[in-house]
Amino acid sequence: MNHALQEAMAEVGETAESLAAQTGVDPKTAARWISPGRVPQPRRRVTVAAILGRDVGDLWPDVLKRREPQWLRKWVDWEREALALRWFEHCWIPGLLQTEAYARATLAGEALTTAEADDLVASRIGRQAVLRRDRPPLFIAVIFEGVLYQSVYGDRELMREQIEQLAHYAALPTVQVHIVPREIGMYPGLGGGFIIAELPSGEHVAHVDSQAPAQILNEATDVATLSRRWERIRGEALSRSQSLDLIREAAGSWT
Repeated sequence: MNHALQEAMAEVGETAESLAAQTGVDPKTAARWISPGRVPQPRRRVTVAAILGRDVGDLWPDVLKRREPQWLRKWVDWEREALALRWFEHCWIPGLLQTEAYARATLAGEALTTAEADDLVASRIGRQAVLRRDRPPLFIAVIFEGVLYQSVYGDRELMREQIEQLAHYAALPTVQVHIVPREIGMYPGLGGGFIIAELPSGEHVAHVDSQAPAQILNEATDVATLSRRWERIRGEALSRSQSLDLIREAAGSWT
């Protein structure tokens, strides 16, 4: 029996039937979540945790036990305690804003078993809990406009759901999304995506994407270089309100 889930449901007055209605599953399926070993899909775990006001890891601790690759674990630890996250992406929706289907699509064609892909997707979706904690970090994302219109294997419904979710996050008070317009031409972001995290200690650390495992940086000079790059890229982006209008327009284009 999943006592943590059962107790959380009782505290807020939720039932299997009410959770089923809010998550789009059959009531019998929702009732099975209380049974040992019965775990919802990552997207539904996130939804249920939000409804119950708990972290995914509190309700299903086993599914989040270090499912990310070894090389990424230090970054995930920093990400969880960060006061602010500044994330630039030229080719993808940032991982903390991705839907489960989009996250899975980014792994298509990789040399992964189904179980390995499931672990990576579950880890990425689980990491999104940092944006829903009692004191979430300030999250600022700068995204190239072309990402909003980049087809994912021709699946228009997948992209519609993804851009609608991006619009939802972009409207949150602790999240800012800024779009670099396509007509900007050459700009510093062409060098690739990266993330800068501000830790409670005042230290800044960074994650830099590459075709091989990403680099995790905590040398002050390296992070300072990225911080200057961030300011130049951010300077090319639209305002928060202009960007949200553009995101909503892009979501409509996928219907």
